[in-house]
Amino acid sequence: MEQMKYVYENGHLTLFLAGHIDSANAGRTEEQADRIIREFVPAELSADCTDLEYISSAGLRVLLRLKKRFDSLRLDNVSPEIYEILDMTGFTVLLDVRKAYRRVSVEGCEVIGSGANGKVYRIDTDTIVKVYDDADALPEITRERELARKAFIAGIPTAIPYDVVRVGSGYGSVFELLNARSFASLLVEDPSRRPELVRLSVDLLNRIHGTRLEPGAMPGMKEKVLDWAVFLKPYLPEAEGARLVELVENVPEHPYMLHGDYHFKNIMLQEDEVLLIDMDTLSMGHPVFELGNLYAAYLGYSELEPEKTQVFYGFPHKTAEDLWAETLDLYLGDASAEFKRKVADQAMLISCMRVMRRSVRRHGLNDPEGRAMISVCKQHISELLGRLDRLDF
Repeated sequence: MEQMKYVYENGHLTLFLAGHIDSANAGRTEEQADRIIREFVPAELSADCTDLEYISSAGLRVLLRLKKRFDSLRLDNVSPEIYEILDMTGFTVLLDVRKAYRRVSVEGCEVIGSGANGKVYRIDTDTIVKVYDDADALPEITRERELARKAFIAGIPTAIPYDVVRVGSGYGSVFELLNARSFASLLVEDPSRRPELVRLSVDLLNRIHGTRLEPGAMPGMKEKVLDWAVFLKPYLPEAEGARLVELVENVPEHPYMLHGDYHFKNIMLQEDEVLLIDMDTLSMGHPVFELGNLYAAYLGYSELEPEKTQVFYGFPHKTAEDLWAETLDLYLGDASAEFKRKVADQAMLISCMRVMRRSVRRHGLNDPEGRAMISVCKQHISELLGRLDRLDF
């Protein structure tokens, strides 16, 4: 074994294990590790096993002694072969063992979805991968997998990731979707299918909104929207900011599931089965919040630049306008035209909150694009507050 490499930072020491560790060099390996540990006296210890090819029982005893000195000892980037050895000997129970992730390239792959936290690519006929914007997205991936699992158990047809991979410097979740295609791509291919696709999407939306959850089973959407309203208060006239917060606060608790980013790029058709993807926004709350996010997805974000609709969905802005109107009409069923107009206003108000907050955070008041979007959102909010006395229906 060559001289052991290491990295020490903020009290954490990482030892890099490489090659074979067996009875011939286990003692030398332990001596090197001990010398480095005595030099830095770390509070925490981990071992990077990227280049570790084999470890015998003698090497495992070295790990066991390190574990006694550092109870939180962690093994990172463990290959499948080494993991199998550790698993067979019970070390995956004793230690925090983290597998190495295979690498996947998305260069030249079709983007079939895009959300607040990342993009979804089709990497072959049967497989898609969601690539997260955050380079340290493992906690987010774990969270999304748990939300997707809960939705699946509750009877919502959703794809559950079966693998985690490295994509560039970040992470991705891999899903098997055999020949599945997004509703957006199906609509682009055959615009005459729009009534059918709208009906299928509304059927699934009703199924989601009819799924009752235990308190705290998923994040509350009301709390998120209330944060938007509070964030916007300094940018609105005092009375309007206070009224906006009051309207959100008065929305009753509603223990039913929401998707949170429901639109034609996140709905897939696999043979005859409709499936949901991009489940990191799953939440619970009143359906008006879902409709507000739906309005933002189809109309809100692209209001000042309608051409963005074509870029994102592949169909023109007019089609998005029709999708919104037809979805709302079918979702609300036999309700009166006046009632539907009121719900449309409620959804638009929630959309304006989301879009304006995003513009403030991304562009700020000094950017022309940001100022234009903030201005139009403020105007809409003022007008809508004059027409609405509540946000729920």
